[in-house]
Amino acid sequence: MHVLVVHNRYSSAQPSGENRVVDEEVGLLRAAGHRVDVFERRSDDIAARSLLGKVAVPLLVPWNPATRTELADRLRADPPDVVHVHNVFPLLSPSVLAACADAGVPVVATLHNYTQVCPPGTLHRDGRQCTECVGSAASLPAVRHGCYRDSRLATVPLAVSLAVNRRRWWSGVERFLCISSAQRDVLVRSGMPSERLAVKHNFVPDPGVLRTGAGDQLLFLGRLAETKGVRLLMAAWDELTAAGGVGLPLVIAGAGPLEREVTAWAAGREDVRYAGLWDPAECRRAVARSVAVVAPSLAMETFGLVVAEAMAAGVPAVAAAHGAFVELVEDGVTGMLHRPGDPGSLAARLRAVAEDPERNQAMGRAARRRYERGFSPAVGLARLEEEYRTAIAVRSGGGHTPPPVGNEEAGSSRGSRASGDGGK
Repeated sequence: MHVLVVHNRYSSAQPSGENRVVDEEVGLLRAAGHRVDVFERRSDDIAARSLLGKVAVPLLVPWNPATRTELADRLRADPPDVVHVHNVFPLLSPSVLAACADAGVPVVATLHNYTQVCPPGTLHRDGRQCTECVGSAASLPAVRHGCYRDSRLATVPLAVSLAVNRRRWWSGVERFLCISSAQRDVLVRSGMPSERLAVKHNFVPDPGVLRTGAGDQLLFLGRLAETKGVRLLMAAWDELTAAGGVGLPLVIAGAGPLEREVTAWAAGREDVRYAGLWDPAECRRAVARSVAVVAPSLAMETFGLVVAEAMAAGVPAVAAAHGAFVELVEDGVTGMLHRPGDPGSLAARLRAVAEDPERNQAMGRAARRRYERGFSPAVGLARLEEEYRTAIAVRSGGGHTPPPVGNEEAGSSRGSRASGDGGK
C-alpha cells in the first residue's frame, strides 16, 4: 500500500513516546514493502518564527488554512491509498481532515491520548483524575481551570478546536485506532461513534537483550512529572527505607519538571541513583538488568510503552491499577498492580516483587510471552494493515466487515482487574 503519515512532531526538548511510535510504525511498514511518505510539522520550528509568527500559532490550532491547501495539493498530485493521522497540534490542525476529504482519500487516525474529549488530553487535573469535559461540547471546565500549562489563555485554543472540529473528526475519519480498550471505553462514553473505534495496541521492537538472571535494581524510566507518579514513588521508597529497605537500589532515569526535586531527594542516598536522561541503548540495557520496572502513574495512561518494553525484555512491571495498565499487566502473572495514588500499596508491591526471586523470574517469562502475543512488531504490522484495508473498503463503499474492537489479548487481559494490593 501507499500510506501518507501526517504528524506534528513534539518538541525535542522532552522525549516523546508518541514521536517514537510514529517513527517505529513508519519503519515497520517500509520494511514490510509498503511505500510510506510523511507530511509533518515540528514544534521545534516555532522558536525560529518571528514574534508575530509566534503570536499567530494559537490562532492556527483550531484551523490552519495553509496546511489544508498544501496537503490537498500533495494528495491530488500523488494520491496515497490511505492517510494515517497522528498528532495535529499545534501547527497542522484538523484542517488536514478537510484536505483528505477534498482529495477523497480515506483516513485512519491513531488516538495517542484523550484530546478528543479533554483539551490537554490527560484526564488529569490538580493531582487527581478529572472527566469534567468528557461528553461536553464546549470544554468550559478546562478553560476555567486552565488545564493546559496551568493557563486559561493557553487552554482556550485547544478548547475551541475541540468544540468546532468535533463533528469533522467524527465524520472525516474512517477508523480511529485506540491504543487500549480502557481508552476506547472512555471515548465511547463521551459519544464518539463506537463503530469507528478499534483497539490497536502499540507495538514495541524486540530489544535484542533479555534479562538472564533475577536482576539487580528497581527502575523508573520516564518523564519526571507529577502525573507519572514520581512523587508517589519517592514517598513509597521512603516507607520502604524506614522499614529496612528491600536490598536493592532504585534507579530513576529521565527528565522533566521534577528533575531538581528528584536530584535533591536522591543526593547522598546509597539506595537511590538518579541517572539523568539515557539514550535508547542505555535504556534497553538498564531494563534488562532490572528486577522490575515501576510505572506508578497517577493519570490513566492510554498505553504505557515502558511496561511493554519491560515485557519485551522478560521483566515484570509494578504499575498503577488503572487505565491501560490493567490490560498490559496481569496481576501476579506478568507483573504486579498497586492501588493508584497509594504509596503504601506501591511500597508493598515493590517489596513483594523484590523479595521472591523465583516468582519474579516466572513473571518475567510470562511477561515475555505476553509481549510476543500482543505487542511484537509482527502483531503490530498485521493490525495496521488490517485497519488500512478496512478504511479503504469503507471509503470505497465496499462490504468489508471491520475487525473486532479489540483482540484476543486485550479481551483476555481485561478480566484481570483487582483491588487493593492484589492489583487492579
